[in-house]
Amino acid sequence: MSAYTFTNESTASVAPSRLFKALVIDFSNLVSKLTPDVKSIENIEGDGGPGTPLSKYLKQKIHVIDDTKYSLIEGDVLGDKAESVGYDGKFEASADGGCVCTTVIVYNTKGDYVVTEEEHNVHKEKASDLLKAIEAYLLASPSIYA
Repeated sequence: MSAYTFTNESTASVAPSRLFKALVIDFSNLVSKLTPDVKSIENIEGDGGPGTPLSKYLKQKIHVIDDTKYSLIEGDVLGDKAESVGYDGKFEASADGGCVCTTVIVYNTKGDYVVTEEEHNVHKEKASDLLKAIEAYLLASPSIYA
């Protein structure tokens, strides 16, 4: 098994606390409303808090709410080439009232598989599209997650 690390940075025009709540805490409820490819996400164990795996097109586990650290443990994004994908995200306030999101992604691959920059960029683009959809939803609904 090998590990490949990438760092992504993006910006949003909403406060870090709102984006964090939407993107991490309430992800399973919100994403199916905003993404036509996702019919639903169900908790398969736990109450949605730390330690709760989620399943449908991906399964993630939030380790610690304060750290915003979670790992993808199963899902289409992994295919048959990765054991896991870990995300360590930070949501920091920007001078304009929005936030800067920095995510370190670690792909733990099976065997001698190498994650290329191009392959990572495909996943990065999908994540960017999701972030834009969530940002638009939050801007249109200022009382949500306030």
